[in-house]
Order: sequence, then C-alpha cells, then structure tokens
Amino acid sequence: MNNRFIFLLSVVGVLAAFATAWLTGRPTVAQPPVFNPAQNPYAQGIYANGIIESAQSHGQNVNIYPEVSGTIRRILVSEGDAVRAGAPLLQIDDSIQRATVAQLRAQMEAAATTLQALRAQPRKETLAVSQAQERQARADLETARNQYDKQQRSYQIEPRSVSLDALDTARNKLETAQAAHAVAQRQYELTRAGAWSYDIRNQERLASAADRAYQAAAALLDRYTLRAPVDGVVLSVNAALGSYASPQGVYDSYTQGALPALVMGADTGQYDVRCYIDEILISRLPAPERIVAQMAIRGTNVKLPLQYVRVQPYVSPKIALSNQRQERVDVRVLPVIFRFTRPRDVRVYPGQLVDVYVGRRN
Repeated sequence: MNNRFIFLLSVVGVLAAFATAWLTGRPTVAQPPVFNPAQNPYAQGIYANGIIESAQSHGQNVNIYPEVSGTIRRILVSEGDAVRAGAPLLQIDDSIQRATVAQLRAQMEAAATTLQALRAQPRKETLAVSQAQERQARADLETARNQYDKQQRSYQIEPRSVSLDALDTARNKLETAQAAHAVAQRQYELTRAGAWSYDIRNQERLASAADRAYQAAAALLDRYTLRAPVDGVVLSVNAALGSYASPQGVYDSYTQGALPALVMGADTGQYDVRCYIDEILISRLPAPERIVAQMAIRGTNVKLPLQYVRVQPYVSPKIALSNQRQERVDVRVLPVIFRFTRPRDVRVYPGQLVDVYVGRRN
C-alpha cells in the first residue's frame, strides 16, 4: 500500500516537472508599450531635455522674494489663483514696524504743528500783553517826567524849596522810566514782528525731515505685504503660516536651500519650453531662421510642434536636479526657448519635463 502511494507521488512529480519545463520554455510575448517612446522626427535632430514654463516676454517665471524679514502671518492666495498686478499675496508680521510708523507719524505731526505755530506768530494775546506793558511803561515815563519838571521849576523859582538830593532822585527816576519805556517798546516791536525767519526755516527743515522719515517708514511697512508685480497666475506657494521669510527666500527642507516665497506665471494660454542643449551639440544648432522643433510629452503619445523664440546666450551649468547653482555637475548647457499653444485636449503644467528634438528646416 505504501509502495503504491510512493509510486503515484513519483508519477505526479514527473508530470509536474514536464509541465513546468513546458510552461517556462514557451516564448514570452512582450506587452505592447503604454505609450511610444519619443522618436527623432528629423534626419539629424538634436535631443534636449525641456521644461515647460508660462510664456514670458523676457526671462522666466516671476520669483517673488520678500524685501523684509519676519514671520509669515497670512497667506492670501492659493496655487492656481489668477491675480491682478498689485493684489496682496502674503503678509509678514509687521507689528514692530507699525508701531514705528505710528511714532514717526506723531513726531511728524508735532514738527508740523510747531512750524504752524511759528508761522502764526504773533499771537494776539501775546501782542496785547506786550502792548499793555509798553503803555504802562509810557505812562510811568510821563509821571516821572512831570515830577522832575515840577521839582526843577520849583528849584529855579526858589532854590530852597527843593533840595538837590530830591532833584537828583527825580532825575534818576526819569532816566529809569525812559529806559524801561525803551525796553517795553522794543519788546512790543519784537513781539509784533513774529517768529525769526531763521527759526522758521530751521523748523521747516525739521518738519520736512520728520515727514520723510514717516514716509520712509510707511513705505517700508507696505513691504511687509507681498503684492503681485504683474497680472498672472500663482504657480507655487512655498511659504507656510508661521514660517520665517527673508530677502533670501523661504527655507526648503527638501533641497536644504532657499526658495522664493511665491512663483507666478503669465496667464496667456501659451507656454514656453526651455530646452537645455549640451555644449558639445551647440555647433550643430541650425541658424535661428531655420530652426524647427518638436516636443513629446512624457507618458503620452502627444507630440506638439514648437515655435522658436530666442536663445539665452549664456552657457551655464546644468542644474536640473536641485535648481541650485551649487550643484556640482560637469555638463554645461545652452538654454533655447520655444513656444507653443496648448491644445484644449492636452493637459500640461509649468515645471513639467518634456523631450524635445531640434532640427533644421530645409
């Protein structure tokens, strides 16, 4: 019984071995590709990596950096929002600068008030007091003069009627009253003349300096709100509430470098493709009027013709990995910019990598 069971197991094992050998020996039929790889449509076309950007008349996408440092308190837009030039995008904590502006405004208003007070001199109340003092001094002078004249006439009529000491005292009182009246009269004229022109000019300069300091502080306060420099679309928001921003940008933990707080692109319905031509292939580039190009979108069978726009005439290091100039690479490339209009049934985004072939028009 046991021998028969062992024999059956052996037969099954042999059959399984033959089946396995037959199955593994069958030729494997390759699966058709999901999409066809990009093929060179030109006889001597040059291949290049390309990156899609929003269409710009000059340069690349608009990278927005803060002009001041501080903690981000509000983010007013989302990625994909269409904004107008001047629209607020992001706000940095401005509490200290706002207090500084308030202080400088108070100083500016105080300086302006002082200048206004100088220009309004003399005050009618002050002028009235000075005038009253001049009248009093004049009345005292008349009294002293009358007293002296009486005693002098009496002395001339009868010398024994007035002593010389009394006559000298009356003369001294007259001279004192004359001096007091002269001082009161000059003081009245000084009061009536108003503020000194030099004091007014000096206060004008102080008021102007205070106003400029206030205007500068207010302009700096406005820098705590990042605004859209142009009409366009918000492509990327690299900031987060509570993160620290500076004129160098916002720290990115992935690249361990600084990124712009926001990136904006144009909303024109057209896109640019920035191609990087290897420096050893630059000599094979056709003349600008004879350049033709085709773009293949990776992961699809979509191929679109490209229109030549311009060459960025500076061969720079290829920094496609981290977008940082510190990236150590041995390859240098020449950027060439093309343009295309996105078909309605094709979905592409700025920042997307594409395959580009550059050829020569016959």
